[in-house]
Amino acid sequence: MPEKSIEEAIEAASGTHFSSLRLDSLCLSSSAPSSPSSAEASLLRSPECPSSIAADAVSLKQPFFIGVCGGTASGKTTVCDRIIQQLHDHRVVLVNQDSFYCGLTAEESKHAQDYNFDHPDAFDTEQLLECMKKLKSGYSVNVPIYDFKKHQRCPENFRKVNASDVIILEGILVFHDSRVRDLMNMKIFVDTDPDIRLARRIKRDTIERGRDVNSVLEQYGKFVKPSFDDFILPSKKYADVIIPRGGDNIVAIDLIVQHIRTKLGQHDLCKIYSNVFVIQSTFQIRGMHTLIRDRDIATPDFVFYSDRLIRLVVEHGLGHLPFTEKQVLTPTGSTYTGVNFCKKLCGVSIVRSGESMENALRACCKGIKIGKILIHRDGDNGKQLIYEKLPKDIHERHVLLLDPVLATGNSANEAIELLLQKGVPEKRIIFLNLISAPEGIRCVCKRFPSLKIVTSEIDVSLNEDYRVIPGLGEFGDRYFGTDR
Repeated sequence: MPEKSIEEAIEAASGTHFSSLRLDSLCLSSSAPSSPSSAEASLLRSPECPSSIAADAVSLKQPFFIGVCGGTASGKTTVCDRIIQQLHDHRVVLVNQDSFYCGLTAEESKHAQDYNFDHPDAFDTEQLLECMKKLKSGYSVNVPIYDFKKHQRCPENFRKVNASDVIILEGILVFHDSRVRDLMNMKIFVDTDPDIRLARRIKRDTIERGRDVNSVLEQYGKFVKPSFDDFILPSKKYADVIIPRGGDNIVAIDLIVQHIRTKLGQHDLCKIYSNVFVIQSTFQIRGMHTLIRDRDIATPDFVFYSDRLIRLVVEHGLGHLPFTEKQVLTPTGSTYTGVNFCKKLCGVSIVRSGESMENALRACCKGIKIGKILIHRDGDNGKQLIYEKLPKDIHERHVLLLDPVLATGNSANEAIELLLQKGVPEKRIIFLNLISAPEGIRCVCKRFPSLKIVTSEIDVSLNEDYRVIPGLGEFGDRYFGTDR
């Protein structure tokens, strides 16, 4: 059986109808809070700041943008409402494409029954695009209000929409224009049976919009269905997630909300670099970080809580290793289908702080081989390989690279480059840290995009001495008791 990642196994075992709900596309690049931190701002002002890093920092302003498309009366609004209800602890705004209908002239209004409201030309896409760009950039906008009985926008009235964590744009043709699509972090298509959609449209238009049944049916046959076939259904191919049965598909909506929460809860850099993983924060983890960052903590306590945190990082890192399925016979005579992790594995510690992580690795992987790399560091730019001792067959193994603090990333890059020279594929390297600085993450990820970084916390920045802030000092000295 071919090897696969644990993430793939979880998806495969979830029991959801994946042929309709295409959750394989859920791992999208999302965006983050409304303004960069002071550290990001100072980095942008720095003359040494590369334009690519500046672009990363600017992207942190942007919220998570969701497009919800589907045929008329397919249940798009219901899906949006349920997403908003479940994201009650985040700022979410809903914008309807219907608000951007072009107003009809007096002559067109007299023959409104002959006007195709389901054609792309019926919408003011330019104004819609302008509003969406402003919202995604963190600005408030005034959304027009459309009167469906008069077929006109209310000239003196508008709805003010403020910048939010999540923006949802809903409408029949929100996927039609590529410029609008490109703004979206997630695209959802609500797929509902045509007969159900027609029944819902008749009910809605007769009750809410004052139309008679015959005019609704005539409009549906003349404009609605042809436009659906010509414009809406073809845009389904752009969807990342397809929800059959609309708002009745509670499982699909729950999974979408879970994904959004994950993206909103991630550190900004995890949204930029998909190969960076931060273990889920809990009060226990925050408490242990509080203890080891306290400069007055006793060395035995520092070692104890550091070991606990390191083990969590190691276990999380092991979760990214490939595996094969395996069946075993239990003492009750039953068969249990589980997994068998890859056996070709080794650790490599960057001396000397990295040696503090070896005990936790041995506790998780019995008998694991561990190599060592010593790099001389003088300030930020000085780096020189002093010593290396690695398993002879390291090119055949997955490597867990150990260093508790990722600061500038220069020493890490030197160690990774050595592993590549030894024949280790980049995608087989998992770099484990307790804390990481944004500068170090950028430095490593831009140079080695296939490598994975697993850490327990991403700190604010580096100071002028290239120390992580708030950081925890010289980890090796504190761990081995040589700082006193």
